[in-house]
Amino acid sequence: MAISFFKQKDDESVTESRSMIDLRNVDKYYKTAVGDYRALTDVDLQINAGEFVSIIGKSGSGKTTLLNMITGIDRPSNGEVWVNGTGVHTLNENRMARWRGKNLGVVFQFFQLLPMISVIENIMLPMDFCRMYTPIERRRRGMELLELVELGDHAHKLPTALSGGQQQRVAIARALANDPPVVIADEPTGNLDSKTAESVFALFNNLVEKGKTIIIVTHDSAMAKRTHRTALIADGEIVNEYVAKAMPTLNHAQLLQATRSAKKMNYEAGTMILHEGTNANAFYIVSKGTVEVILPRPNQSDVVAVQLGPGKVFGEMEFFHEKRYRASIRASESGPVEVLTISYDELSKLVEQSEATRESLHQMADKHEGENLSWRGVSS
Repeated sequence: MAISFFKQKDDESVTESRSMIDLRNVDKYYKTAVGDYRALTDVDLQINAGEFVSIIGKSGSGKTTLLNMITGIDRPSNGEVWVNGTGVHTLNENRMARWRGKNLGVVFQFFQLLPMISVIENIMLPMDFCRMYTPIERRRRGMELLELVELGDHAHKLPTALSGGQQQRVAIARALANDPPVVIADEPTGNLDSKTAESVFALFNNLVEKGKTIIIVTHDSAMAKRTHRTALIADGEIVNEYVAKAMPTLNHAQLLQATRSAKKMNYEAGTMILHEGTNANAFYIVSKGTVEVILPRPNQSDVVAVQLGPGKVFGEMEFFHEKRYRASIRASESGPVEVLTISYDELSKLVEQSEATRESLHQMADKHEGENLSWRGVSS
């Protein structure tokens, strides 16, 4: 029996969702003696099938609570959580356990292997619990998964006979037992040396290439940068990833401030966003689609000077130079565009708090000013 890394949606699916994971306006608060404690506030997070996403944040920022929402270990106080087309927030406890066993593989920081049974028996447990495969198929699949993580020779050993890195590999194999579409790992390399951590990360990359959706929580920012996307959580709120990409020198609190102040605006393909010569009052970050910087040419059609994709910005040149737009901007004909706007008043507050951000944006503005003049054939 060859291992399959692709599966159909469970028959408990109640609706279709464009994303493999879709958190919509999720709040989570706990009642305490001194009032409600908010662990998550208005979280929106979408992760597509086959993505490798890292979640980073300081201790107490809400990372574990966020994972608990996705896995159904805890329920949102408000909002919706959809995973693989199923409304996790709608499931009762009995359905939740069966659904989780088939749809999610969870890798814990401290392995959580049962010490008194063999490695292969640990891997077979989830199959037995969810009544997946026949007894013969379970053992065969367990061996194939151990071969996948390069531990086939250790199948009949107890977990305590293995190194920490080997136990983590067994934990990953166990998470794959029922061929779930999503694997979630909480600090999977936190207790491993750098060489072993690298091999575990390589295994995750291999799984993504085979179609799995992987989410890891990590404190290792260098490792997080190697995933497809990074979701930064601060004080229970998700920092917009495009804000973070546009202004990476802001600290977590400042990024959260910028995210809160950013306004979403949507434009149909080919729509003009800004007109040259009009008053400038906002800084723009492209979050979806592509925009075109266009320059007029006398008695000729306009020329597209440059295209800007997600994470790119415009409006910073005007912030530092005269507050009047130096070019026209339109949504590309290829599709609709979403941009985030931060007013110049809010941008001023941010750069006052971060000299590194001011310097970075100013250098960008000067560079683009020179390019603008060059496009027009004007010497600076």
